[in-house]
Amino acid sequence: MTNFDERAREWDSDPDKVKRAHAVADTIRKAVPLSKSMNALEYGCGTGLVSFALQADLGQITLVDTSQGMLDVLAEKIASTGVTNMHPARLDLAVDPPPVERYDLTYSLLTLHHIDDTKNILTKFHTLLEPNGYLLVADLDQEDGSFHTNGSTDVHLGFERGTLQKLVEEIGFGNVTFSTAYQIKKKINDQEKVFPVFLMAAQKT
Repeated sequence: MTNFDERAREWDSDPDKVKRAHAVADTIRKAVPLSKSMNALEYGCGTGLVSFALQADLGQITLVDTSQGMLDVLAEKIASTGVTNMHPARLDLAVDPPPVERYDLTYSLLTLHHIDDTKNILTKFHTLLEPNGYLLVADLDQEDGSFHTNGSTDVHLGFERGTLQKLVEEIGFGNVTFSTAYQIKKKINDQEKVFPVFLMAAQKT
């Protein structure tokens, strides 16, 4: 059982996580012209907080994660709310073959910094997108390693925006923009630290 499996049941009870997801969803709406004709993929969906915030704006949404615990909670939420356009599945693009379906947009929240091979996963996102499809990545600005205090595995200490932009442009994305979607505040050694969360929007060219 992963750390995320263990935390799945209590995930939505943290009001900051809910507020963060809604803030990112609002920033996505400002960055991309969403429509109900769009097929979307959320990678690293957790309990689906971002997709629930966006589900009325989109067509079909495929939500994937590597944590079965998170997916179990998500499936219960979908069943209890009667939402019909959200479809959970277990998928790890680091080891599993990518789905054959193509999407109009793919998005993730605080997932990229947990993935070892950044270029590989972004390249797979590019492959999964339709021509002119949108990539939306919300993640941490570069930080000093103090963000994770709960034992979670973090293989990247956030990202420097310019470096990430160059990488996605090399892969084949254009129209890259960044905005600050949210600020996470944490008490560390009795001092409050602020960790900005950026939203990077890019378009497959």
